[in-house]
Amino acid sequence: MTLLPILLLGLLIVAVLVFRRFSSRRKRNRLLATPLTSDQREAVAKLVPLVRRMPASLLPKLEGKINLFLDQVTFHGNHGLEVTEQIKLSIAAQACLPVVNSPVWYETLRTILVYPSAFSTNRNTHDGFVVHESESGALGESWQRGPVVLSWDHALQGGLDSTDGHNVVIHEFAHQLDSLSGHTNGVPILRKGQAFAGWEKAMLEAFHEHVKRVERGRPTLVDAYGATNHQEFFAEAIVTFFEQPQALRREEPALYDQLAEILAIDPERWTEPKR
Repeated sequence: MTLLPILLLGLLIVAVLVFRRFSSRRKRNRLLATPLTSDQREAVAKLVPLVRRMPASLLPKLEGKINLFLDQVTFHGNHGLEVTEQIKLSIAAQACLPVVNSPVWYETLRTILVYPSAFSTNRNTHDGFVVHESESGALGESWQRGPVVLSWDHALQGGLDSTDGHNVVIHEFAHQLDSLSGHTNGVPILRKGQAFAGWEKAMLEAFHEHVKRVERGRPTLVDAYGATNHQEFFAEAIVTFFEQPQALRREEPALYDQLAEILAIDPERWTEPKR
């Protein structure tokens, strides 16, 4: 083969790749600019009442990201669960809350597995060189680069009750957010100009105080499960940030401010749900 055909073939391949990227970006921008239908908007407001507290300026962003999420992700029902439009909208709306005003996105997520209720999962524990496998119940799981696994009973309840400090969808998608840095370790991608030292100080001080309270059997604002490790504390702190923002700012103002900076939102200022 002469040099000219090789060059032409190379240019054709480059042109195809550029066209695909352009088409993908154009589709993405179109989805982000597309509002929900009136029926979808009503369903989201009913299933996730936290949305009714959001400032009007954020609602178009949320709806666009819900559309992008629904286009990108495939839902699979397990154990006979039929995945309905309501299931998709509830999960998508809750999943998009942590990224509603952020430039980051769940780029690698393609699959969500939904069980009717709590499900069994196998976990490995290490004792020296011996690995023990055990089965335990779970409400959700998040794997780096996907998938996310959820109990629909608990996902539904978490969306409906926006003030109890428990939300399995936000928890698992906080792990997805955390993992975008390449490691799920409680250190997410910080905002441009946000100092790591400030994040580390606020996070570690809040975590260590949380662990002390749990070990002493004292009540905690952030769910006690957050004492497991840094990544679980980050996920539970995100849940508290959305569901009990006033209390979190009062108890852990430095952590609240860091989360508000990372997510570029301030739910403490959001109003009561509109009827």
